[in-house]
Amino acid sequence: MASAAGVSYQTVSRVINNHPSVKPSTRERVLAAIEELGFRRSATALALASGRARSVTVLTANTTHYGYAATLQGIEEAARASSYAVGIGVLETADEAAVRAEVQRAADAGGGLIVMAYDTAGVRALAAIPEELPVVGVVETPASPPGEHRPWVWTDDREAARAATRHLLSLGHETVHYVAIPSSTRRTGQRTAGWRDALREAGAAEPRPVAGSWDPASGYRAGQKLARDPSVTAILCGNDDLALGVIRALHEAGRAIPGEVSVAGFDDAPHSAYLTPSLTTVRLDFTGLGRAAFGLLYGLVEQAEPVAPHPVSVPELIVRESSGPPPR
Repeated sequence: MASAAGVSYQTVSRVINNHPSVKPSTRERVLAAIEELGFRRSATALALASGRARSVTVLTANTTHYGYAATLQGIEEAARASSYAVGIGVLETADEAAVRAEVQRAADAGGGLIVMAYDTAGVRALAAIPEELPVVGVVETPASPPGEHRPWVWTDDREAARAATRHLLSLGHETVHYVAIPSSTRRTGQRTAGWRDALREAGAAEPRPVAGSWDPASGYRAGQKLARDPSVTAILCGNDDLALGVIRALHEAGRAIPGEVSVAGFDDAPHSAYLTPSLTTVRLDFTGLGRAAFGLLYGLVEQAEPVAPHPVSVPELIVRESSGPPPR
């Protein structure tokens, strides 16, 4: 490799590890040689040479729901680009002893940790990480700005819910009902808080939220309840899977969408554009969230850089067929 590029092996090492002291022309020559020879860096050899495990373990209670899965995808993509191996520790229960045991297994594996703290198990895992371990939390939107010592990332759920509710109110609906996902850390989650903010800004009535879970079956049960109330003309759902169930229940009850009831979701999951009617929703960049989480961890592990908590991406309202004016 070094002879092909006409440089020393130390220079090749600096280029591979993104050292800033290499001249641009030399860097380009080395990268061209790497491409021509098909070089692939060995993460195992690098770990042995540096004495540092180039790996990250992600602790999560779920790997299938869209937000979790897309965040994991972003973490894996960013880790692969930096030659880090990724392991996943599944938090099968929120029992404190079981959570501590899973945290210990992740710590024993070496490397850094990313904890997806969208639920009780994740919150407990994040709190149980030993202080000496590099860790980044992917968290529910904090109610207030966290301290500088919190290496956390999140999406702005509160603003996203506010935007979706404002959209429905702007169509002429007197109020918007809400099917809520569970909150990880508090009685009122930030999606619920954003929905309530928009209602209060508009001087609209605040219906009692319908408690849901994460899945279509929970949305279906909530939709059956709301479908029986003829005053319900607009429903915001805490995620797109809940909206899928709500739409099915409204259809079975003979409530036309959006002619009689408008429905909006949350997250812009891949199926939301292909429902009948297609779903109005709020798009959040979960893949970018995962990349940002790994970026913070990389700074902690590789450069011992201080990191600050911060939100990732601006939510985007996606207006589709499921929302419209209320019936006359």
